[in-house]
Amino acid sequence: MPSTDVVISLRNVHKDYRGLRPLRVKHLELRQGESVALMGFDHVGAEVLVNLITGATLPDAGDVDVFGEATGAITDADTWLTAAEQFGILSDRIVLLESFSVEQNLALPLSMELDALPPAVRATVGRIAEEVGVAQQLSQAAGHLDAASQMRVRLGKALALSPRVLLVEHPNVTLPATEQPRFAADLAGMAASRSLAMVVMTADPIFASAVSDRVLTLAPATGALTGAGGWRGWLTRAGGRRG
Repeated sequence: MPSTDVVISLRNVHKDYRGLRPLRVKHLELRQGESVALMGFDHVGAEVLVNLITGATLPDAGDVDVFGEATGAITDADTWLTAAEQFGILSDRIVLLESFSVEQNLALPLSMELDALPPAVRATVGRIAEEVGVAQQLSQAAGHLDAASQMRVRLGKALALSPRVLLVEHPNVTLPATEQPRFAADLAGMAASRSLAMVVMTADPIFASAVSDRVLTLAPATGALTGAGGWRGWLTRAGGRRG
């Protein structure tokens, strides 16, 4: 069961990012242990939303609260870095060191001693690799992996510091169609087992329904986020469950 603790709250947010129109979010609230899939955010809009939630940027108007505090109240880099460690980000923007092994890439959030990993770090990396499904590829160079395995390594990096919130930007875009249902199911399962709050942005309604029971679509002109309704929404959810 989700906690009653609200970990993310956006109210009347407006952010001009030099796009066709500003990003607007009228209201979004997420509690610990809840997940939501958001549709209507393109790749740039998804990055802007992630930056707003993590406090990397501030809204031009409106309120963004995380863990009960306004992001605008963060006044120094150390406080921001401490807060930022509560977030894991899964995105193609997260760089993999292609000549380094999967093990070294997964260890990077935990240690800079990549040539000779401390035993505790190696044990942690092994557990993460098992969880995200790359345990058999630890010695392979990240650049030699297929797209699905690279996404799983990025997921492992996002989970390495045991965040409270996982922010996911269009993870299915680079995945082959045959890999998407299993990845969605694994992602949803990991979020549930870790009691994460999770926000997944995607343009695919089937993937959205498969990764989260709560799917909201953005109306860009107003910033309203609404759930699917009526028989078309039921068919979308049913199709997602089949996937």
